[in-house]
Amino acid sequence: MSASEKTADLAALLRARCPVIWINSREEARVEGAVIEAAASAGYLTRLWDVAAGCTGIDGRAVNIGGPDPAAMLGAILDRSARSERCVWVMRDLGPWLVGPVGMSTVRAVRNLARSLPTVPRDSAQALVIISTSPDVPPELTNHCAVVDWPLPDRAEIAAILDAAIAALPEEMQATAAPNGTRDAAIDAAVGLSGEEAAGCYAKSLVRLRRIDAAVVAQEKRRVISRERLLEWFDPLLGGLDAVGGLDVLKGWLVSRRSAYSQAARDYGLPAPKGALLVGVPGCGKSLTAKAIATAWQVPLLRLDLGALKSKFVGESEGNLRRALSVIDAVGRCVVWIDEIEKALAGATQGAADGGVSSDALGTVLSWMQDRGGESFVIATANDVSALPPELMRKGRFDQVWFVDLPTTAERGEIVRAALRAHGRGHLASPAGDWGPVAAATVGFTGSEVAELVPDALYAAFADGGREVTEADLLAAAGTVTPLAKTAAEKIERLRAWADGRARLATTPETVKAAGGVRSIDL
Repeated sequence: MSASEKTADLAALLRARCPVIWINSREEARVEGAVIEAAASAGYLTRLWDVAAGCTGIDGRAVNIGGPDPAAMLGAILDRSARSERCVWVMRDLGPWLVGPVGMSTVRAVRNLARSLPTVPRDSAQALVIISTSPDVPPELTNHCAVVDWPLPDRAEIAAILDAAIAALPEEMQATAAPNGTRDAAIDAAVGLSGEEAAGCYAKSLVRLRRIDAAVVAQEKRRVISRERLLEWFDPLLGGLDAVGGLDVLKGWLVSRRSAYSQAARDYGLPAPKGALLVGVPGCGKSLTAKAIATAWQVPLLRLDLGALKSKFVGESEGNLRRALSVIDAVGRCVVWIDEIEKALAGATQGAADGGVSSDALGTVLSWMQDRGGESFVIATANDVSALPPELMRKGRFDQVWFVDLPTTAERGEIVRAALRAHGRGHLASPAGDWGPVAAATVGFTGSEVAELVPDALYAAFADGGREVTEADLLAAAGTVTPLAKTAAEKIERLRAWADGRARLATTPETVKAAGGVRSIDL
């Protein structure tokens, strides 16, 4: 729900004579503006209170009612309720005074107000709006108040903030502050920030460059999101999908899905892609693919670490997860990477003694993945399918479940070339060098084992006078590796047996031609 819709909902609560409204938000000024607007539309005056200034009007001037003490202020509101004008009282700092045994007298004062306010005459209607950074309402007040989670600014609000920042500039700067074609990018770069954070990002860009630059805004956005410690922002993978060797079917599917984000696709009625679950052998490119998608699609990559969100305090783990998901929804178009999801949700399927935290996290994630309406693309990776809850893999949560197997001969050659490019040896990675002997010598190697041959060969070549890497160096490095296909053969076979009929192959199956080229079979 957008902020404008929340404002309309707030006005409806006031007209319905809801006595106490608890708004969960850290954007005090932005919420107060919405409350003032909602109160005016419902025929109420608005007064503000905090422990420093006491009671003030919306113009900031002191009003001689109550005082800074919360008990005195609540008592004054109760005394005035039967003989005063219609008024909404915005309580900025009341939340901490409602906590613990010392807060019980304040809780009782609020309960008394909540019981009496709905019965006062219409002309003297009063309402209490409590702005808090915590969604935890005291149990004694849960039956008396409506809880409103205030959303982060949507794209329209961010656009208004950008326009206001430009309008405040001198006239000679306004024309060049947002060059043609950059306004939409600057708005997209700030989506997911609070109103004050977005305004600060735009101001920093103007101070540094005298214009709005989406890259500067995005960099500042990264700092803000990292500060929350709920999500991890990853740098783009150089080369995008070209940096991932093999996985041709998966890559083709991802390229086709990118077009679904275009305006033409929205006009056509095409739904935004939801995501993909990559299951398979460790070290075969699942996590690398997740990083490459964000580069190929030119969107942010956010890593959601479900384990890191857990807290020793009751209820805080669930709150952390909800806040992380709300930030993802607000960011809009992005790639959300959940690595080794089976480990993060193991307690939900294996009976971990964590007080039900893992089960709650699973339920929250499943509901969010099913019902979310944003443009985030979730890519989750898993190595152990036996630990995955069945409900995670049904249609509607992910668009497709993919199985990533050991690389084929052709893919091993591609991985060698991609690794050479990544280590500054692009001239050796040309299609003319097929590296066939290396691909043939690495049967059963994982993608990471093949890629690691290049740095090993570089060490050998550097020690031998700093010469160029040769095929012999790579073959020598391969001879020292015991591949995962040998050390974990049983696990790989179990993965393949599970994938048969349950997941789509990420790679075109390798074919082996019989003598004379008459027949080929899929392995």
